[in-house]
Amino acid sequence: MPTYDFVNNETGEEFESFMSIAAREQYLKDNPHIQQLLGATATVGGVSITGKIPDGFKDVLSKVAENHSASAVGQQYGRQSINAIKTKELVKKHIG
Repeated sequence: MPTYDFVNNETGEEFESFMSIAAREQYLKDNPHIQQLLGATATVGGVSITGKIPDGFKDVLSKVAENHSASAVGQQYGRQSINAIKTKELVKKHIG
């Protein structure tokens, strides 16, 4: 459902309301002193409720990780050799 901007022609007050198209038409019919302001409507393209990263984006993250292995993305999505992992653990043990 989109959000619509309206103006009350009697008071000059501008406000917005979240409603369906059918409800908007009925609202404007029932309230002739209200006029819709024209503008861009707010629409949502796609919503992910699972919180998963799309497979195509995982490929992008792995390429970033290859080139920037020391970054946070590199640590999380990069492929590291066992030797590199053991070296990091040893450095971490002695430094921090």
